Amino acid sequence: MSFAKPARHQNAEPAEAAGPKKLPWGEGERLQKVLAKAGVASRRAAEELIEQGRVEVDGLVVREQGLRIDPETAVVRVDGVRVVVRDEQVYLALNKPKGFQSTMSDELGRPCVGDIVAERVMAGQRLFHVGRLDADTEGLLLLTNDGELAHRLMHPSFQVSKTYLATVNGEVQRHIGKQLRDGVELEDGPAKVDQFQVLEVGEGRSLVKVVLHEGRKHIVRRLLDAVGHPVTALVRTHIGPVAIGDQRPGTLRVLGRDEIGKLYEAVSL
Repeated sequence: MSFAKPARHQNAEPAEAAGPKKLPWGEGERLQKVLAKAGVASRRAAEELIEQGRVEVDGLVVREQGLRIDPETAVVRVDGVRVVVRDEQVYLALNKPKGFQSTMSDELGRPCVGDIVAERVMAGQRLFHVGRLDADTEGLLLLTNDGELAHRLMHPSFQVSKTYLATVNGEVQRHIGKQLRDGVELEDGPAKVDQFQVLEVGEGRSLVKVVLHEGRKHIVRRLLDAVGHPVTALVRTHIGPVAIGDQRPGTLRVLGRDEIGKLYEAVSL
């Protein structure tokens, strides 16, 4: 992670004279300890970050060592990137296998996401899946108990992009990309992609990459079907800054601190 200070925070220094709200003696946790627990740096390195003016609490630069904060309510940033400091928050990336429902339980007894995280739920974690993938689509699904982040990631106003790899029937011609970027009329209104790239063509099939921030049901399948290239296989590879990478279907991984910070940034938290 780069610790170069973003331009928008270059002029934050004058605000530090006021300082963040101080808690009564003995309450909260020391800021450097909170940063160390969040995985930002060792406690000693966290003290250096504070000394260098690279840490903000509730929008104000902190240089005071030993400041106590409430991790439940404080908004902490290092070099402008928000750090999640609440112990109970969970952020997971799941590679949803094909054939699994994007639900925590299924009345018909079909395999579902809830089966994969059953042990965590039984241990008391209340997880939300952020958006959904249809049963025939595999790939990245985020799970969290951070309700505000989940809500914002799903809200169309924040326009968080999603990237898909689609295998389609037919050899896709160059003009199809322009058609999809310009917009296609669907039964529930116009839709378009942000980016479109043909990766492979041959033997009557094509592999394409689609990037869009639309959240309507089956939107990728419907768009490609509308331009004459029905989807035969679909994988979501990215949600905003988070990538599935080489994660195997059916496996979970805990999101890294950088990934969580970038998700917060993407939805203005």
